[in-house]
Amino acid sequence: MSPEVGQLDESAVEDGLFDDPDEMLSLLADLAAATDQRLRDLARRLAARVFLDLARSGPSAQRGIRKIAAQPYRPDGGDLDLDASFEVIAEAAAARAAVDFERLRVSSWSTPDTALCLLVDRSGSMGGNPLATAAITAAAVAVRNPASYSVLAFGKDIVAVKSQGADKPSELVVTDVLSLRGHGTTDLACALRAAGEQLGRSRAARKIVILLSDCRATVEGDVYSAADALSEMVIIAPEQDCEEAMRFAHECGARLTTVARPSQAAEALATVLER
Repeated sequence: MSPEVGQLDESAVEDGLFDDPDEMLSLLADLAAATDQRLRDLARRLAARVFLDLARSGPSAQRGIRKIAAQPYRPDGGDLDLDASFEVIAEAAAARAAVDFERLRVSSWSTPDTALCLLVDRSGSMGGNPLATAAITAAAVAVRNPASYSVLAFGKDIVAVKSQGADKPSELVVTDVLSLRGHGTTDLACALRAAGEQLGRSRAARKIVILLSDCRATVEGDVYSAADALSEMVIIAPEQDCEEAMRFAHECGARLTTVARPSQAAEALATVLER
């Protein structure tokens, strides 16, 4: 893949993605930490492109609960909402004037806006398979909900890879996730509170925290109070180490799915966000 110092053979990467995609995705994540700066930069840019392409090819259509709501009048927008439009019609009748259609409302199905906050657990190993999974999940979040999302990495401290409402290219978000390195302890309670603060900046009707973690807290804190303060949380846990996450999800009422390898990350996200 790297025939010379500071070089990267993209055709070899393409062959590797065809032969064994998960091995190649993990290798790209490892190359993002290469000692040689030029190779590291090339690997991060290529990985961001590959991971975003993978996320776009997966199930990324935004879903949500649909409900009847009053909306501005359009000829094909739905049935006239008499309650919301009565005053406008009455005023027009009293004045013997034409109805101001711009003030009328219709009843129509609508899907509420959604804001997402991805919490990436970097307290353990952050190389190869786990790092590729984290980066692809971040790519899938960016593709699925580009208008309103944030990405936080947590161990002992919180790192804002992308803040809610910040204008940051998705490629840079992915490369910044690839630059993460593991840090010992896990302050899960602090991470959940930080996610709530990020989503508090959004005016979206639906606010979801996506927790990518084994949910094994090693720093004291009331994780259940922090979880209860969130309007909605879903968990994506490593398949080979999901017992603690399953228990945590059950006790705080969160939906959970597991992921075994990086190529499953985008589909896992779509699955767990389903109601």
